[in-house]
Amino acid sequence: MVGTVVEVEIPADEFALWETLTEHEDLEFEIERVVAHEDNRVMPFVWANGGGEGTESILEDDTSVENLTLLADLEDEQLYQMEWTDHIQTLVHILVDEEATVLSASGNSTHWHLRILFPDRDALSDTYEYCRENDLSLDIRNIYQLEEGRKGRFGLTDDQQDTLTLAFQEGYYDIPREASAENLADDLDVSHQAVSERLRRGHRSLVKNTLIIGRDTDESE
Repeated sequence: MVGTVVEVEIPADEFALWETLTEHEDLEFEIERVVAHEDNRVMPFVWANGGGEGTESILEDDTSVENLTLLADLEDEQLYQMEWTDHIQTLVHILVDEEATVLSASGNSTHWHLRILFPDRDALSDTYEYCRENDLSLDIRNIYQLEEGRKGRFGLTDDQQDTLTLAFQEGYYDIPREASAENLADDLDVSHQAVSERLRRGHRSLVKNTLIIGRDTDESE
């Protein structure tokens, strides 16, 4: 059995917080952690950005939200714990029926982007079939197998993973720098250009898959 990581998109009006997102286009949300509380509700930790001082009152007016608690109030964003009770059929199926894990999720006025770890490919197939039978949307954007090194979690190839790890171990990121790209190339027995490309593409994948969750990026670079 091999874990499968899938990136999917779900329309905002078919997911939690749909009232808030469709009425307040400037608001964006990012899930810090989400667990199933019961078959009819989930308890996420959610970062909110773009609502300003009115975010809490906006969320309190959302009929799909209960037990809202402010955990952190920073200058540009707030962290809330809440319960979702509506438009969560797909999420409950993923968490409860398939015993999958949501690795990351972000939502805006048009859609939610989720990165999900399924225990195997069959669980993904069952989820897709569940959505089809219940007239729910599930747009699969990418599929990774965890046997592909770190690619499944961070979009890295094995070569990028090896190069980034060696760079860290040899002090490439230290200040002052303890190793150069040329040193890494010698250790890996590849060209300096190959090392530079692996580092650049690896850094880009790490940023895209950890910081820039769900945003469109140019894959041609």
